[in-house]
Amino acid sequence: MKAVVMNYRGSQKEQTNNQMIIKAEGIDKKEDAAKLVGKTVTYTTETGKKISGKISAPHGNKGAVRVIFSDKGLPGQALGQKVDVE
Repeated sequence: MKAVVMNYRGSQKEQTNNQMIIKAEGIDKKEDAAKLVGKTVTYTTETGKKISGKISAPHGNKGAVRVIFSDKGLPGQALGQKVDVE
């Protein structure tokens, strides 16, 4: 399944660099997004390096989910790019 990286998770004053908000294709409700919890998300850089994280929780009511990356997180160039959800 494909998904789009929407933004970093954060508030008005801070941003959490190892957590991202993604929106999976075909998921429009919070109940459907809750079924994705525990799945793995993989982002492939232009050089071929793979960065993976785990879906931890739904985010909002429109089907977005929160992903936690164990490493440093995704680079800023990943915003708006496609990722794989397995």
